[in-house]
Amino acid sequence: MVFIFPIDRIVSRNIFFITLERMQKVRILILYYSLSGQSRGLVKSFSEGLKTFPVHVHIEQIKPQKPLIFPFKGIMPTLKMMLQTFLRVRIPIQPLSNQCFETYDHVILAGPTWSYNPSGPILSLIDEYGSNVLAKAVVTPIISCRGYYRLHDYLLRKQLLKHSSRVEPSLIYKHPISEPWSTLGVFLKSAGYHPERNGWLKKYYPRFGHSAEQFATLTEAGATYGANCISRKLTDSSPG
Repeated sequence: MVFIFPIDRIVSRNIFFITLERMQKVRILILYYSLSGQSRGLVKSFSEGLKTFPVHVHIEQIKPQKPLIFPFKGIMPTLKMMLQTFLRVRIPIQPLSNQCFETYDHVILAGPTWSYNPSGPILSLIDEYGSNVLAKAVVTPIISCRGYYRLHDYLLRKQLLKHSSRVEPSLIYKHPISEPWSTLGVFLKSAGYHPERNGWLKKYYPRFGHSAEQFATLTEAGATYGANCISRKLTDSSPG
């Protein structure tokens, strides 16, 4: 059997791959903070999708100067943390590595919603590095949350825009448990309990965090993002 392809399609395909080989790799910086491991999982899945394309990815975990221990070991420490985050108290972070100060085409900023707000380490990151690492960058937020993300998203964008960042639409990932069980379950989990093991509560709160299906969706989103980044770079570098 003989397959015949239109000559214009063959030429276009060859030109695409020749251009892609000669083009400098798209460079993507991923900055993330994760307390319970949920945002870390989202970033891992997203980066796996990104790496299916010829892009350079540097992943940097944001670390508090004084490590935060999850769970918080009690109701009162949990309530204290909730109040601090509701008031947007900053949590000082360790210095970023030198690689973060290199030139990147895109920045992914990932982290959880804490009491309706961005987490304390993320707010500290923007305060300390908004004028250099994030200045004039194309930033895509990834938000891990129970369900209430709008204030977080608004405040994050507001802070980034102060530094002339171009903020892309956020990728929002909610815990797949309906309310009020999600809030109750996360609170108890944060306080050191195991609601997913409780005799009656596990019926409404069977697991903590994101689902395997959500992580798989993030891998697909990462692949789509990588393809779009390359497409933009090809368009920007094309003559005329």
